[in-house]
Amino acid sequence: MNSNQKWGRKETIVWPPHAPIYTLGAFAIGLMATLFFVWQFLHFRETPLRRTYTSTYVRSLVGAMFKQRGKYRLLYVSGGKIAPRLALPADFVPGETALPNGAVAPVALSEVTRRQGYTAFYDGPEKDYDDAVLSRWLRAVYFDGQGLFDVYATSLVEGLLVLVIALAFAGVADLKRFRELKYGRRLKGPVMLTPTQFSKALAADGLAITTAQKPWYSRRATLLRIPRSAEAKHIQIMGDTGAGKSTLIKQMLQQISDRGETAIVYDPAGEFTECFYKEGRGDWILNPLDERAPYWTPSSELRNPAEARTIAASMYQPREDKRGEFFTDTPQKIFAHLLKYKPTPEELVAWMSDEAEIDRRLKGTELANFAPKDAPQQRSGVLASLGLVADSLRLLPTREEADGREWCATDWAEKREGWIFLTSTEAQQEALRPLHSLWIDLLVLRLLTKPKPGQTKVWLVIDELASLQRLPQFHTALTKGRKSDNPIVFGYQGKAQLETIYGHLAEVMLSQPSTKFILRTAEPNAAKWAAEMIGEIEIERLRETVADGKRQGKSFTLDRQIEPLVMKSEVEGLPDLHTFVKINNYVSRFSFPPMNLPKIAEALKVRAIPEHKMWFNPLAPVGSDATEPKPDAATTRKKPSKGAPIKEAEAIVPKPEPELPKVVVLAAQTPPLSHNL
Repeated sequence: MNSNQKWGRKETIVWPPHAPIYTLGAFAIGLMATLFFVWQFLHFRETPLRRTYTSTYVRSLVGAMFKQRGKYRLLYVSGGKIAPRLALPADFVPGETALPNGAVAPVALSEVTRRQGYTAFYDGPEKDYDDAVLSRWLRAVYFDGQGLFDVYATSLVEGLLVLVIALAFAGVADLKRFRELKYGRRLKGPVMLTPTQFSKALAADGLAITTAQKPWYSRRATLLRIPRSAEAKHIQIMGDTGAGKSTLIKQMLQQISDRGETAIVYDPAGEFTECFYKEGRGDWILNPLDERAPYWTPSSELRNPAEARTIAASMYQPREDKRGEFFTDTPQKIFAHLLKYKPTPEELVAWMSDEAEIDRRLKGTELANFAPKDAPQQRSGVLASLGLVADSLRLLPTREEADGREWCATDWAEKREGWIFLTSTEAQQEALRPLHSLWIDLLVLRLLTKPKPGQTKVWLVIDELASLQRLPQFHTALTKGRKSDNPIVFGYQGKAQLETIYGHLAEVMLSQPSTKFILRTAEPNAAKWAAEMIGEIEIERLRETVADGKRQGKSFTLDRQIEPLVMKSEVEGLPDLHTFVKINNYVSRFSFPPMNLPKIAEALKVRAIPEHKMWFNPLAPVGSDATEPKPDAATTRKKPSKGAPIKEAEAIVPKPEPELPKVVVLAAQTPPLSHNL
């Protein structure tokens, strides 16, 4: 088959014949190898006399099968007056003898033969012999009673071994050819490979995924590797719940730990924390409901005033329809302004609960016009939107509750000591979502810089990306973060989830990771999108036409079609712990075993949180002391004098929690449900 490469396509000049050409070639190779081994035996291992009589022995054996007679020339010894006789093996010893024709024979007459008076040896005249008698005589006298196959048994076995090896490769090649003839030959597009072929084609030397396949020659499972150069180009894992995303992530985290690299793990189910959290390594757990959580305040992340708006943008997210964009941007600006005073979380919550305090801190700025008292509806909307994050901030531990342990994303990104686990439970996700989103966004922002010499590589591993708020910096990290050499691994269930959060940017984000794992998804649109992401191939098929009647015969035409390499239904029907993986134009399908790691830590150690930080009872009677929170003596200080100027550098005095009766009065002004009906 002659072919050349044109525009990435293998162009066919002559279509290969419908014959097992590789198998036929294997037999030819086996035959040539056998002849070579026989020739080698004759010239380097056989004795001169047996080599001389080999052709005669073969002819006589063949003639004996048909009971024939033939003319043969046999070897004689002669000398002086002694009558010539047939030469025997005992008549010769190794040496050299000059022949009348000028050639040199590699033998000489033995001493015993010479004593008998024989001085020369020569080929006798042709005589008529019975083939059966001659073959028996040659076998007994010269070939030690061995038949022809016994003599060349070693050479024949060597040739047979070569044939078997050649057939093993030829059979696979012919099967591949016959499949191409039946289903078509790939011209362009992605190619489906086994895990071993996949790793070899990419010269992969990075993360290794243990598959469930084991080669017949080994007890060890086959590994599918990712090129180390592709790690910084990020990894995405798509699949339904229970399909195996967490198992793949565990395999990756295990290798990250073995390498001594650092990871930031968003763990909404707590399963990664149980297996990888190590207190001795200096790991951190960012969950205000966990007693291991450190003290943190948003103001500690500020290195210049402009960064306050970045933090605020992570806390306040626009609605899906973006109709309330004003009530998103305005709280962002007010919250950013409040951060410039470097408040603690308790102070922020206190300010958000006091309209007068908000007015005091906005007075004299352009932000005061966003919540004017003469526009009550606009003012109520702005202040209500501003207080949406108060519940999350209220949960953060104080310095005393954190036993003096403090954490700051900016400082951690510089030192990169210890892993970070952002944990929660199903019931806590809604309350912790703003904080988790903010922390991840801050970490991504700080890690976008080019790594300094000696800094550890940081992996950002996010399971269930759609359970977080929109991360403004995440899109930037995927599109521009390759130079920072900090890989991102994220899992999601379907494209529609991310489109709801990121809009049209979702398609750009999902196109950035160079390594794509695709597990089962029952969502039809997601399965179709996954099949399209794997790609289409151009197929060349040989179409056979059979004609009957007067012009009987067959004709062949080449037909080219474009088809998906993986069908949508294949993605929908993948079993659990089965996946497709694609890097560049190489695709592989494999299964992987479940990963049962020992639990070395608790997923959640519940922190004792004061009741007034968790909830309040809006139906309590006015003036009731049953549920009214008592102000903390440690944080209750004098209120600044009314109208006193507030400087950005002044130490803000925290205020006590707003008294419950005020909340109750506001609740009492709301018409009862029955009235609304």
